Amino acid sequence: MNNALKVITLVVGLNLILAARAFAGPPFLTDDPEPVDYQHWEINFFSAGGHVQGETSGAAPGLEVNYGVLPEVQLHVIMPVAYDKISGGALHYGYGDTELGVKYRFIDPGTNDWWPQVAVFPLLEVPTGDVNKGLGATGEAREFLPIWLQKDFGKWTTYGGGGYWNNPGDGNKNYWFVGWLLQRKITDKLTLGGELFHQTADTIITTPTNKGSTGFNLGGTYDFNDNYHLLFSAGRGIQNAETSNLFSYYVAFQWTF
Repeated sequence: MNNALKVITLVVGLNLILAARAFAGPPFLTDDPEPVDYQHWEINFFSAGGHVQGETSGAAPGLEVNYGVLPEVQLHVIMPVAYDKISGGALHYGYGDTELGVKYRFIDPGTNDWWPQVAVFPLLEVPTGDVNKGLGATGEAREFLPIWLQKDFGKWTTYGGGGYWNNPGDGNKNYWFVGWLLQRKITDKLTLGGELFHQTADTIITTPTNKGSTGFNLGGTYDFNDNYHLLFSAGRGIQNAETSNLFSYYVAFQWTF
């Protein structure tokens, strides 16, 4: 593989991580259907990133704001300061891509009902980051159209789903993301869980290592009190890990009110 193709493959692989991180249900990649309560706020001060062979990239710091604008409806925005460094190259640091979204839960069953919660959460990725410095995903506006489901069983919660990314730009193609998570409330303050996820390839470049990304994360939440929370997760790829995800992380201080 020549050097130019190797760099392209690394960037594509890391974008598989960071594109997924962009629409994560903190602290995981897989999201849930629960919106923020009506007239309440959820604010995350976070850092997230990943490493593939020859490149490290992420956001530090980042700000995510969610607001319950209507019953069952949440407004969403992510504003990250991004960083990117290819091995042997300079460190680039600056504002990344902005994410906007609206979550709408249209099925909210009662405690004794057998069916799950269900929500849609369309997202728009605004290309505000400099893609030439690795601070943006593609330099084009992108849209994600997912559906998420959740069911609770006592101290256990499971949720997941997925959707379709519209991914314009030279050499790009549209792709799918799917994920599922299982977590358990360990104590009144601590919840731990794990997820499996898969994303199909987002580029028309055909190499043996560019066939999408499968991986896992382990993490959880710790509630200091009703308003302040710690979110954390870490994981890696299972499929083509060297070019998709040798290591990725998320950590955030969450303020809810």
